[in-house]
Amino acid sequence: MARFFMTLAYRGEPFHGWQIQPGAVSVQEVIEKALSTLLRRPTPIVGAGRTDAGVNASMMVAHFDADRLLEPRAVNSLVGKDIAVYSIRQVHDDAHARFDATSRTYHYKAVETKSPFLYPLTWYTPHPLDYEAMNRAAALLLEVEDFTSFAKLHSDAKTNICHVTRAEWVKDLTTGGMTFIITADRFLRNMVRAVVGTLVDVGRGKLSIDDFARIIEARDRCAAGTSMPPQALYLHSVTYPY
Repeated sequence: MARFFMTLAYRGEPFHGWQIQPGAVSVQEVIEKALSTLLRRPTPIVGAGRTDAGVNASMMVAHFDADRLLEPRAVNSLVGKDIAVYSIRQVHDDAHARFDATSRTYHYKAVETKSPFLYPLTWYTPHPLDYEAMNRAAALLLEVEDFTSFAKLHSDAKTNICHVTRAEWVKDLTTGGMTFIITADRFLRNMVRAVVGTLVDVGRGKLSIDDFARIIEARDRCAAGTSMPPQALYLHSVTYPY
């Protein structure tokens, strides 16, 4: 048996998140069924993270063990139109898609122009936002370790400590809107959508930069803004030391 890393992408809307759970279709379940069919044995996979229901991934990495290398097109023939496997390569036997990842980057895509072609995978705001103020607030995240204010309540996380190395809104040439880019060593459940929701309150003038700082210091999810819709959020990349 050898260990393999699979790089893939998926549209989140048809799935109830990455992780297998009773009574709902997950990305993990669909891929495991495909691998098990091709390899003729149960083949569990481990992903680099666990995206929530409706969240997309333009790059996810998962590992699995098998007695032979599979071609991506073989897997693609079984996983449906909403999942695309880009590559499968052998790695060392102890490689771990989740625990070995050194950073993950998420994108959240916002647009101010209504479009029937963009709305399924972006968030539309009819009112202009103050992105300069939002970026001043986002810069504070680089100085934070405890992200309790942006963590899902009653989650099973053992710690809310994360280290963010990038957090900024940039112009998106593809959509014509703005994309929030955030990179960290790890993320909490619902963290990015809660961060973006609170930044949007800054952009709307509902919160000041000082208010944003106080929300961080409060370590209270109820103090932060609402969670943003999932369809505009993408796991964009995962990095490894090898």
